Amino acid sequence: MRKTFVAAAFAATAFILPTTAVAAPAVLIVDLDKILTDCTACRSASTAIQGQVQQGQSRAQALENQLKPEAASLDTAVKALAGKAPDAALRTRITAFQTKQQAAQTELANRQRSIESTQTNVQQQIGNRVVLISEQVRARRQADVVMGRNATLASNPASDITGEVLAALNQQLPSVSVTPLPQQARPAGR
Repeated sequence: MRKTFVAAAFAATAFILPTTAVAAPAVLIVDLDKILTDCTACRSASTAIQGQVQQGQSRAQALENQLKPEAASLDTAVKALAGKAPDAALRTRITAFQTKQQAAQTELANRQRSIESTQTNVQQQIGNRVVLISEQVRARRQADVVMGRNATLASNPASDITGEVLAALNQQLPSVSVTPLPQQARPAGR
């Protein structure tokens, strides 16, 4: 009888132990917004990009200030014609102004594309490292998946690995290249 009781008690503890042991969460959560706001490389890249945006705005204002008086002068000259066709000299001035205006628009569009390319480059560098670090944490904790906080409706705070990922990111990637994406080589003949 005593052997049966000891065996039954041992069997009962075998069933209790797995439920009381702390299991690794199957899903881990990362707050990507917090990482993009707080990481060292993110903050310095954001400052650099903001500087590029401000330079672009200053350049746009300077171009507008250059073109505005000429546009007003041409507008006055065209209105003075009262519907008559402009002479050759005025047509030449209008064409020259349109060329300057188009060049300014092209310059600003190129600057905007460069800024967007720089933002994409920064996001790729940081995103690739966050994915790598998240995968390392997932494997170490033996979890099934890592999800972004914005993709979840509710979660256990113990499943949030944002702090761990942020610390590793700051250590592994203290800065990023704040340059446009490299131009892809184009095939010959195009």
